[in-house]
Amino acid sequence: MASPIPFLDLNLLPDTPLISPKIEPKSEPHEEEPLQILPPTDPNPNPNPGHQISTVPETPPAAADDVYSEFLRISHLFRSAFAEKLRRRYRDVAVLHPDSLSIIPANHEPYLSSAIVTATRAKRHRSTEMVRVSPIGVHDHQHFRGSVRTARITYESLRLFLIQEEERATNSSGSAKRIRADLKAAAAMMDRGLWLNRDKRIIGSIPGVHVGDQFFFRMEMCVIGLHGQVQAGIDYVAATRNTNGEPIATSIIVSGGYEDDEDKGDVIIYTGHGGKERDNLRHSLHQKLEGGNLALERSRHYGIEVRVIRGKKCEGSPTGKVYVYDGLYRILEYWLDIGRSGFGVYKYKLLRIEGQPDMGSVIMKFADDLRRDPLSARPSGYLSLDISRGKEKLPVYLFNDVDCDRDPMFFDYLVSPVYPPFAFHEAGNGGTDSRGCDCTSGCLDGCYCVEKNGGDMAYDSSGILLRGKPLIYECGSFCRCPQSCRNRVTQKGVKHRLEVFRSRETGWGVRSLDLIRAGAFICEYTGIVLTKQQATVVAMNGDSLIYPDRFPGRWAEWGDISRVFPEYLRPAYPSLPQLSFAMDVSTMRNVACYFSHSCSPNVLVQFVLYDHYNLSYPHLMLFALENIPPLRELSIDYGVGDGWTEKFSP
Repeated sequence: MASPIPFLDLNLLPDTPLISPKIEPKSEPHEEEPLQILPPTDPNPNPNPGHQISTVPETPPAAADDVYSEFLRISHLFRSAFAEKLRRRYRDVAVLHPDSLSIIPANHEPYLSSAIVTATRAKRHRSTEMVRVSPIGVHDHQHFRGSVRTARITYESLRLFLIQEEERATNSSGSAKRIRADLKAAAAMMDRGLWLNRDKRIIGSIPGVHVGDQFFFRMEMCVIGLHGQVQAGIDYVAATRNTNGEPIATSIIVSGGYEDDEDKGDVIIYTGHGGKERDNLRHSLHQKLEGGNLALERSRHYGIEVRVIRGKKCEGSPTGKVYVYDGLYRILEYWLDIGRSGFGVYKYKLLRIEGQPDMGSVIMKFADDLRRDPLSARPSGYLSLDISRGKEKLPVYLFNDVDCDRDPMFFDYLVSPVYPPFAFHEAGNGGTDSRGCDCTSGCLDGCYCVEKNGGDMAYDSSGILLRGKPLIYECGSFCRCPQSCRNRVTQKGVKHRLEVFRSRETGWGVRSLDLIRAGAFICEYTGIVLTKQQATVVAMNGDSLIYPDRFPGRWAEWGDISRVFPEYLRPAYPSLPQLSFAMDVSTMRNVACYFSHSCSPNVLVQFVLYDHYNLSYPHLMLFALENIPPLRELSIDYGVGDGWTEKFSP
């Protein structure tokens, strides 16, 4: 495991290169020995040291009081409100008492209710002990990345659940409510002690967080410990919480909130906080060298790097904005200046530390240029501007600047899989009837197809998968509802610009030129569908075959809120029989066949039916398991071989 190293005093020279993460130990400024803190008095300490957490956020600046007060209010109401909503929302669980977090299957005997008690963690203040994390190996890297990924999936699953519940309440009452599902989801995770990196204040890189990772909500960054302030742009250890009486800054958000900011990428002129009225970019008061402003000055004095997160406008974001982690910067100098509004402002010059991956915000800009004119942005390397030859709604690029391999050009592109004719005439394995819904407009709760899904809508109004299931029934050719129906998502084709590219590490791979939201549909996995007997014969020729039953059940991760409610039951309906068919992708396939394999993938496989109801031959639909930044490689878990053949290797 990675070892947290106490932060020691090193007054680095201005021209001294700073490598992250630091190897040498450091302690608090003006302290000769590593900082010592008293053991927490929490009677229920965190049993998992890999998730360093504390359940109460540090008091934020006055500018954040409105959001922070709402967050605390939601946290206090969590026990009585959230658990009751879960009971009303899902039919397969029951809440024992409005003030209890205990959940049991609905068919449990009543006498068990007195024996099941779930206690919440005692709350602790956010730690002031500052550490760096030593360089970590591959397995530790996977561990921390997995922890961050799980926390983010839990957060988004809770957020979607709360929005869905509020929509249901609005439809029944007819009155719209203003909700802050982002705050409520964070409060629920805090109550369960699921916030990461809370009992250590990490200086520098956060294990498991990659440069270029993107977030739609500030509370999500608080949950994983990347930036701990609900609203303020400067996160720091306050002077009153530090043993030497000096504040230390750990991260900042650059989002154009001040008119005097200058952002040139590697070099930032950052304006301190304070001195302006709320919701106004112009200053109306002189800034003071206190709080976060003083913390930045002290970090400059002691050569302490800060994490930089940029806020960007984003059309595909549920908030209209996206936060991009762009790595570590060193503060070179600061000064008091007269701003454009005529008031005194503190300015800080930051320089990005060399040797880090490319900035996510720069990659976003490059991807935007590629979407507008790929040949101007990248004149060489393209083998094709659309290997689908117009069959997909959006072009699928083919790019290779590594070698002379042109393999993806030599196959027939399939938008949809080719099923055997009998798949459309047999229900198979006790499948449901082929009757569709009679909805003449958009389908809502009570729709026949919704009832086949267990009474749940599969997607939200934006087409985001609400939670994974063994199988999803979409409205299809047997239904009367229009193509704009909310329950028709995967059959409409790709919605993101995809690119097959040649990689030195993984061979052929796939990436998107667009930001893909967690839970969004990407594409279908296509090929020639074979029965098991046919596959046995074809495999003898060495052709590339895919076996759907080998894909691990990653669908169960999406929408899973069992970390907040341990007795929460994952969906088991609609059920799916053991799949015995294979898919031949040797000569006819689509872009999905070039997705690389990963044991920690960012894409999941969800089985879907819509054009037929034969349970033995579902469609293999691919959804994003996390927010996937532009030009980041897409990966799925192909599982392990069972003796038939290995996975398709482009």
